[in-house]
Amino acid sequence: MHETERHRVILAAVQARPLATVAELVDITGTSEATIRRDIAALHVQGRLRRVRGGAEAINPPEQGALMGRPFSVNETINIAAKRAIARAAADLCKDGEPVIINGGTTTYQMVHYLTGRRLSVFTNSFAIAEHLIHNSRNSVVIPGGTVYREQNVILSPFGGVVASHFYAKRMFIGCQGLGQHGLMEADPMVVQSELALINQAEELIVLADSSKFSGRSSLILCGLDRISAVITDNGIREEDRAMLEKAGVGLTVVEVGEQGKSQSVA
Repeated sequence: MHETERHRVILAAVQARPLATVAELVDITGTSEATIRRDIAALHVQGRLRRVRGGAEAINPPEQGALMGRPFSVNETINIAAKRAIARAAADLCKDGEPVIINGGTTTYQMVHYLTGRRLSVFTNSFAIAEHLIHNSRNSVVIPGGTVYREQNVILSPFGGVVASHFYAKRMFIGCQGLGQHGLMEADPMVVQSELALINQAEELIVLADSSKFSGRSSLILCGLDRISAVITDNGIREEDRAMLEKAGVGLTVVEVGEQGKSQSVA
């Protein structure tokens, strides 16, 4: 990650919570502790944040608590060509009349552009996905009750949800913080709690993850590889990651990302 982008991510993370620790910023940016400490020092000198013991805080602290992880506005600009191609392949799996769950995320959000002509019953905890489908399609849209977390554009409730517990789907489409031999990883306990309830409401769990997610790491495991039906990723996937999924019996779709970010072929 380039320094300018890294600084943007750090500032967004700091603004989204009362205190961002060095360890949290290392996870979010995928860089070293030494690099994060240098970045914090530089931004402190510039007066853009306040350096404190163990991390950094905003000059004007946020009023509402926020979730761990990069904000939606930052994430949606990263690997956008791959995300669009992956989302197109995911949308191709949807059949008119089917109930589906589309979890909040910047890759899953890209599915909306390919679902405008469909007639699906869509359950989503993404405010952005719901809003787009309501205004630009004739899909039926169901959302849970809870708090809207603006930075991630999702709706979450610490108490679960009656609607979610009664919505049954053929497939659930989900993004992730990281994907490895231990399974699907997420950054925030609140997100994990919400997603655990949802993944049990679908027959198939389809993970949308660009190839960089195989290098992503977090201390929070949402589910093991044995719960994942299939992964859709791009042609940057490493051979060892292909082998890991094959060994676990996880289906794999690889999209070739062209210059325009379109799915040229599927393997």
